[in-house]
Amino acid sequence: MSDNKFSAALSTPLTIASAVRLLEAGSVIAHPTESVWGLACDPNNPDAVARLLRLKNRPLEKGLILVSGDQHHFDSLLHNLSGDQRARIDETWPGPVTWLVPHFDQVPPWVSGIHHSVALRHTNHGFTAALTRAFGGAIVSTSANPAGCQPARHKFQVLRYFGSELDFVGGGNTGGRTAPSEIRDAASGRIVRAG
Repeated sequence: MSDNKFSAALSTPLTIASAVRLLEAGSVIAHPTESVWGLACDPNNPDAVARLLRLKNRPLEKGLILVSGDQHHFDSLLHNLSGDQRARIDETWPGPVTWLVPHFDQVPPWVSGIHHSVALRHTNHGFTAALTRAFGGAIVSTSANPAGCQPARHKFQVLRYFGSELDFVGGGNTGGRTAPSEIRDAASGRIVRAG
């Protein structure tokens, strides 16, 4: 799927470099995704993840999604899947499908929560894909809304929810999808959440 509709001006190297520096410093940022705005941070920084969870009022046990514009960022997690399982994933990526993949303790518990699997999405959103490539790895990305509130579909909603509590809000517009990403289980192919 092409991401040409995302303005290059909103994904300038300077904008992306600024967002990367903030992620590396432990910040929580807001960015557009395929359907809604997301809150993002460095998944390897437990303080950043704890701050993101506090902003959302989301319990640690639920786990979080890792998103990247480069599927190679997930190679170590996809390595243990069968050929058929990999083929199912490859049919949907890049795109708005999130897969639950066994993590075998390769991700920290503040990302996986109480689960033996971790949620992965290879995004094709122009800004978010470029951001993760520049960051050099996947980022935590979860809908930009406090628990119990509707996910933000526009930048003004993100600002209404979180205001100055975020360190960066930018990257253009969402991909225009009306449904959240579909979630599927890699082991069975079962749809966990329709998209």
